[in-house]
Amino acid sequence: MKRPFAATVWRDGNWYVSQCLEVDIASLGETEAEALANLKEALEVHFEPPQATRSPEVRVIEVEVGAG
Repeated sequence: MKRPFAATVWRDGNWYVSQCLEVDIASLGETEAEALANLKEALEVHFEPPQATRSPEVRVIEVEVGAG
């Protein structure tokens, strides 16, 4: 499934910075096109389903909430 995302691109010194406006992800490139391509790749990785390399250890913790 493809979904559009809005992005901004600006120059910062020798680099172009691209930032997604809907998701807190940014990337760099030597050109605007490279910065946007890197941002696209970063977004694709961000939305990949997690792949556990080992079974997670689930633990329960107790936290004091509110002054008594």
